[in-house]
Amino acid sequence: MRRRSFWIARIGVCEPAELDRFWLQHYCPEVIAVEASRYPSTQGIAATLGDQSEVLPVPIPLDCTDGFNEAYFGRPEMLLNPEARRACSAWAFVDDAAIQRFENDLSRDIKFGRWDERFGHFRTEPLFLGSLKLIVGR
Repeated sequence: MRRRSFWIARIGVCEPAELDRFWLQHYCPEVIAVEASRYPSTQGIAATLGDQSEVLPVPIPLDCTDGFNEAYFGRPEMLLNPEARRACSAWAFVDDAAIQRFENDLSRDIKFGRWDERFGHFRTEPLFLGSLKLIVGR
């Protein structure tokens, strides 16, 4: 006789291999590296949950009010605010010199329109498909 469980597990995680989709990679790769080192592979988690598991993308809305980095995909000015950065623990693992460089580079690029030239389309994208995933195990 074989016993079968009918539970469903739902786990929200970030896929480390997809963190570099976010423009922050170009301004503070140290934060992306910290984040990537903290998350296990979504495929590894799904495999642990069983062969019926799925890894699904979680769309992030432009007006997302959560404090994780990708929540600001279309609002780069928010990440210039130290309070907004404090909401994401990865910044605590990055040295002050890297943060200062990030602030200087992003401020300059916003001021002179370079951020908008490269990434301005994010300001009007209703959703961003970044590293955020939902793993559903059955």
